[in-house]
Amino acid sequence: MMHNSRFPGPNSQRGCARLGVLGVGSWKLVLVAAIVGAAACSKQAAEETESEAPVPVKVAAAATGSIRGLLHATGVVNPAPDAELIVIAPEPARIAEIPKAEGDRVARGDVLVRFEIPSLQADVQRQAAEVQRAQAALANAKANQVRQRELFERGIAARKEVEDADRMVADAEAAVGQAEASRAAAITAAARATVRATFDGVIAKRFHNPGDLVEAAAGDPVLRVIDPRRLEVVASVPLSESPRVVVGAPARLAAVPNGGPGIALKVISRPAQVEQGTATIPVRLAFAAPANFSAGVPVQVDIQAEQHNNVILIPAPALVREGEETAVFVVNGDKAARRMVTIGLADDQSIEIRSGVKAGEMVIVQGQAGLPDGAKITIDTGEKPDAGAASDKEDAKDEK
Repeated sequence: MMHNSRFPGPNSQRGCARLGVLGVGSWKLVLVAAIVGAAACSKQAAEETESEAPVPVKVAAAATGSIRGLLHATGVVNPAPDAELIVIAPEPARIAEIPKAEGDRVARGDVLVRFEIPSLQADVQRQAAEVQRAQAALANAKANQVRQRELFERGIAARKEVEDADRMVADAEAAVGQAEASRAAAITAAARATVRATFDGVIAKRFHNPGDLVEAAAGDPVLRVIDPRRLEVVASVPLSESPRVVVGAPARLAAVPNGGPGIALKVISRPAQVEQGTATIPVRLAFAAPANFSAGVPVQVDIQAEQHNNVILIPAPALVREGEETAVFVVNGDKAARRMVTIGLADDQSIEIRSGVKAGEMVIVQGQAGLPDGAKITIDTGEKPDAGAASDKEDAKDEK
C-alpha cells in the first residue's frame, strides 16, 4: 500500500522553485535537490548584494567665480625682426674672407664677410676717370671764359661769345658734379663687398667658406647672425580664433623643460590683414624676461583670451565626455545622478557650466568613470578609518 507524503520546499524572493509532492522513496533525492537549490539561491543573493555595493567617489562643490579662456597654439622661437641679419652677396661674387665661425660672438662693426667683386672695383676706377675728365673740361671752360671777357673789354669779342663761354663753364661744372656723384655711388657699391655686423650677436649659421662662388639671391645666403637676447615666439593661431587674440594679452609657454614653471609671454602684434584662403595667422609674443632658448625651437603656447565673471564653475576632472556629449555626475542622496551639461570657457583647473548644474551642488570628480546613472555611492573624504573601531566591528561580528 502506497503512502503519499508532502514535503514543503524552500521559498525565496529570487524565484527559487517550490518543491512538489513526491513519494517516500524519493525523499532523499528531494532533500539533496533542496540543499543544492538553497545554495544556488544564496550565491545569487550574495552576488546581487555585492553588485549593489556603494562605489567610493570624491566630490567637489560647483561654485560661482571668474574664468579666462585659453587659446592653445604651436609656435617657434625666433629672433625679433631687428635682431636678425642674413648676409647675401650684393651681386655674383667670390668670398674672400669669413673671419667668424658658427657660434662665435660678434660686436657691432665687426667684419663678417669680404667679397671679391671685380666689376665693382672697375666701376670705381671708371667713375674716378670720369671725374678727372670733367674737371679738366671745367678748367678749359673757365680759361676760355677769362679770355673771352678780356677780348670783350678790348672790343674785339662780341657779347654773345662771352655768354657762350659762361654757358660752357656752367655745363662743365654740372658735368663735374654728376661725375663726382657717380664716383660716390660706385664707391658705396664697392663698400658693399665688405659686410659688417649691425648689432652685437652670434653667428647662428655659416653657409659658405672662403673661395666659394655665391649668387646675389635670397636662396644663397652666406651667414645668419642673430641677437639671442632679443627672442620672441611666433605662434600659429587658427583664423576662427583670431578675434579672441588681443595685443597686450598675457600668455605663457605650456611646456617647459625640466618641468619648471611656465615662462611668461605677452602678445605684441597680430596681422592687420590676412591672405584669402589662409587657415592660420601668425601672432608674435615677447618674453617677459630674457629666456635661454635657441632660435628655431618649437614650443606650445597658451594665450589668455576673454574673461567671464560670476559664472558656475566645476573642477575640470568632473566633466565626462562621451562623443559629442558632455555630462557630470551629481550627488543625489546616496546615489549618483548623471546630468547633461552645456559648457563654456575652460582652463587647466576649471570649466564653465552654462546649464545643467547649480552653484553649491556636489559633483563627482573621481570615481565616475564607467559609473551608471543612479548607482549607489559613498563619498571618500580622504580620512583614514579608525583601526580600533574596525576591530570592534569584527569582534561583534564574530560574537554573532
